[in-house]
Amino acid sequence: MHSTIYWCVLRMGLFHLKREEYMSETYLVHDKKGQGDIAIIGMDSHFPDASNLHEFWENIMAKKDSLTDITTVSEIEYWSKEDFYDPDASAADKTYGHKAGFVPAIDFDPVEFKIPPAIVDSISTVQLFSLYVAKQAMQDAGLIGQKNQRVNRDRIGVILGGGGNGNTLFSLAGRQQTPYLRKIMIKSGLPEAVVDEVIDRVHDSCFEWNEDCLPGFLGNVACGRIASYFDLGGTSYMVDAACASSLAAIKAAIGELNSGSCDAVLTGGVNLENSAFSFVCFSKTPALSKSNLSRPFDRDSDGIMLGDGVGMLVLKRLEDAELDGDNIYAVIKSLEASSDGKAKSIFAPRYEGQVKALKRAYARAGLTPADIQLVEAHGTGTATGDNTELKSLRMVFDEHKVAAKSVAIGSIKSQIGHTRSAAGAASMIKATLALHHKVLPPTINVTQPGEMLSGDNGPFYVNSEPRPWLRPLNAAPRRAALSAFGFGGTNFHAILEEYEREPRGAYRLHGPVVTLLFSGENPEQLLAKCEVALARFGRASSAGQALREHLAHQDLNGLQPHQARLLFVATSGTQAAEIMASGSKTVEAKE
Repeated sequence: MHSTIYWCVLRMGLFHLKREEYMSETYLVHDKKGQGDIAIIGMDSHFPDASNLHEFWENIMAKKDSLTDITTVSEIEYWSKEDFYDPDASAADKTYGHKAGFVPAIDFDPVEFKIPPAIVDSISTVQLFSLYVAKQAMQDAGLIGQKNQRVNRDRIGVILGGGGNGNTLFSLAGRQQTPYLRKIMIKSGLPEAVVDEVIDRVHDSCFEWNEDCLPGFLGNVACGRIASYFDLGGTSYMVDAACASSLAAIKAAIGELNSGSCDAVLTGGVNLENSAFSFVCFSKTPALSKSNLSRPFDRDSDGIMLGDGVGMLVLKRLEDAELDGDNIYAVIKSLEASSDGKAKSIFAPRYEGQVKALKRAYARAGLTPADIQLVEAHGTGTATGDNTELKSLRMVFDEHKVAAKSVAIGSIKSQIGHTRSAAGAASMIKATLALHHKVLPPTINVTQPGEMLSGDNGPFYVNSEPRPWLRPLNAAPRRAALSAFGFGGTNFHAILEEYEREPRGAYRLHGPVVTLLFSGENPEQLLAKCEVALARFGRASSAGQALREHLAHQDLNGLQPHQARLLFVATSGTQAAEIMASGSKTVEAKE
């Protein structure tokens, strides 16, 4: 099958590669493939009121509402309220929205990114912000800087979700309207000199066409600039799945890793489209909140609020991340998708389609909804969207008889608005940080939960305050699920799991100490429980395993302070068994 010379035909002629070069790391698709777990080894973000990952998490914990009035935004030029705002929803070419999630400006040094300063104005904010955040995410993952040799750069890919072209396209499009303006003014009888002066002023207010304009506004070039700057040779492209774009990109990235085509992928989403055009579009749909409030799952929620943002994650196969000693925030167990198929409207969400994505995700992960403690919902704030999502969640979770009020539900959109192409990335970063910090994060602006959440028997509750995320009683890992849905009926659902690295060597002078409590209504019941536990502890290799075994098998009554009690600490499974045996003898003697 393999000959000594591989001949390839190119437009410019012929060239040949020696067999050993063709089979090198650069060209070979690795045999490391399958459907294994994916590690999140690096992240960074730039969301409203948050220039980095730390500020984003701090704002979540502080329950900060990061939506602001357009008149207060001065860091980045958006649009003038006096030009486009009208509280009358029926006003032509106007928007009744005036608040959104606006991102802070960045201190972008074009020289650092090898971009000539003279052409920066021709490059869209989508590309500039993407470069900036990509660098922080790559640094967080240890793929640049001192540890940058851990992965062959030819095998690192860039796949982002995006759906807009940024700020430069609108300016260039405005410039293209001047011939029509000229005709209108001339037909209106304005003097030629006045017409020329007006056209000149329009041109002066717009970007000027040059050779850098076309690549400067193309969304896909954002991925190309990142790959070029970091000299990455893996797969590079942008995905558009509307408001599910970033989860679509992450799914594609997982595919690259599982196929063996890439060893690491920078992925996520970018959205910088809080333009007047976007506001008018969503006002005329009409999906924009008339109250200018983002309150998913609240009884009085009346629509979405727009938000800008960039969120990026660096992914690796879990086994590779462990071998490389990477910092692992969390593990992606599965990310599955579906389409709504045929429905009354291609724009209306369909719960049957969403259910397919959910069921596929749990089947792929080998889990059930009963294994989930947190759902970071798509939760846009529209009545139709939220109710459809809750209906699909209830159908799947109720099918598995998930305990009442056992799953926290929330939406990051309550704090930063709907970041559209970056929405899935924002949700995944929030859920990942929740697992990493072992905290159930709050959702805000829910005064009275909607009808589907206000009952007593449903599995979900709105988590309005940050709370410690206690490990499930069966000692299973903490797990979260998240969704993103897009116009056109595209649905995605992901399942994440906390990561707890097993120590590879001694890192303490002594083993960790754990506390074990046994309780019975009388000495006989206590002794019976001790006898059952003794056998388990004798097989445990560590105190941690002994504790997990104990928690996995005890019933809730074992935690009650009954009259007969045995409490002790241990540093190993063997020590736990020895103390248990000694304690049992003491109980017998006292009988």
